[in-house]
Order: sequence, then C-alpha cells, then structure tokens
Amino acid sequence: MTSRAKTSLTQLAFLALVLTLLLPTLSVAEQGTADPEAAKVANRLMDAMGGQEAWDAVRYLRFEFFGFRLHHWDRATGHHRMEGKTRDGDEYVVVHNLNTREGHVWLNGEKLSGDDHKKWLEQAYGGWINDTYWLLMPYKLRDPGVTLTHDGTEELDGATYDKLKLTFDNVGLTPGDTYWAYVNRETGLMDRWAYSLQSHEEGKAATHWKWLDWQEYGGVKLASKRVNPENGREAELGNIAVLDHLDEAVFKAP
Repeated sequence: MTSRAKTSLTQLAFLALVLTLLLPTLSVAEQGTADPEAAKVANRLMDAMGGQEAWDAVRYLRFEFFGFRLHHWDRATGHHRMEGKTRDGDEYVVVHNLNTREGHVWLNGEKLSGDDHKKWLEQAYGGWINDTYWLLMPYKLRDPGVTLTHDGTEELDGATYDKLKLTFDNVGLTPGDTYWAYVNRETGLMDRWAYSLQSHEEGKAATHWKWLDWQEYGGVKLASKRVNPENGREAELGNIAVLDHLDEAVFKAP
C-alpha cells in the first residue's frame, strides 16, 4: 500500500460503531426482540420522528459527517458515494454499492487499483456504517439482531427519560457494543445516547452525547448537533438533505 493510502485510513476512524444494513419495512418476525414497554417507547419515538411510513419513503440521503466526509446514499439500490480529504490534504472519492461491495476509487483524480483500491472500498463501507449510525440510530432500534429492553427512567436537565438499552446478537462490525437511547417523555424524541463499546476497558463509564437541533427533512426528523455533556465537545452533521431525486452521475464518476 502506498504512503498516501495509509494516511487515508486514519482519517476514517472516529468511532467504530455497530450498525446493521438499513432495511425497508420489516415484518414483526423480521424485527429484533423487544420487551413490551421498550417496544411501546420505540414506537412513540418513531412517530415523533415522522412515522414508519415516512421513513420507509426516504430514497436518497445526503449528509456531511462532522466536517470529515460527505455521503450520498441511495437506500433503494445500495449505491453510495463518499468523498473528502485525508489529513495530508489528498482528495478522495469512492463510489460503490453497499450490497455488492464493488466500486471505484479516485485519489487526487487518479483511479486506484489493486490493494489500494480494495482498502479504500473497505474503509468506505466502514465509514458509511459509522457515520450513518451517528445520524440515524433512533431509526435502528428494531433492526434484526437488536435486543431492546426498557432500562428504567432517569431525570436529567429537568426532563424525564425512558432509557432503552440496545445489545446486539452477532450483527454489525462491533457486536459487543451496548447503547442506551434516552427518549424524552414529553417530546417523544431521543435527546441523548450513551454507549459502552466493546473496545472500552472493563469498568469504563459509558460515553454520553446529547442529540440536539431536531429538524424535519423531507418528512422525517433528524438531529444534526452532538454535544458531550462531560467536556462540552461539540460536533455537527452538516449538509443534511432527504431527496426524492438525485443525478445518477453522483454514483458513477468523481
């Protein structure tokens, strides 16, 4: 692998978060397991975000992950485009299919092949997994392989939250992770999440981020701002759009 390709891999690692493929409407038999109270809260959360029907109707998503990389995604076909700059300032574009895992890669306008090409395709898939979970986790509570339980209530910042605990049955890239979704009883929205990753040291406290600035995009609600309540660190998912149409060239050329 070239030195330029090596530096590109570090640019993609923010957090290795678990994610199953985002699927169309699932039958009850295809959904993950949930206890009755957890299922009730999850359904209320989905309704607050626009409803299952509105989410199923979403075709194209565009967003920028914390200023690092820009994604375009066709949920119907699995086509995906990821572009950005490495820490060395090299410009990359990856266009591939998430289902077939095949595609093309350009670095500074030069089309890659061989091992560099394969590495970039792997990193684009991992980048999509990580970044979309930071944007779409509340829509993923009932995915296959997810076990959802009601983990009590908690008072934070003057609000009452239902805590939903997510564990995973051999799905995603990091199935040993555990997540908690904090669902505001008044608004029905998820105001924060917490996670304990399989890579964390044993006994390490879960990491919390607030999910702020919920807005409607094409009939569904998404939160763009993340704030760590412990250290005040802020991060933003920018350039968000839910689109009905997108030029096919986006998934074909740099």
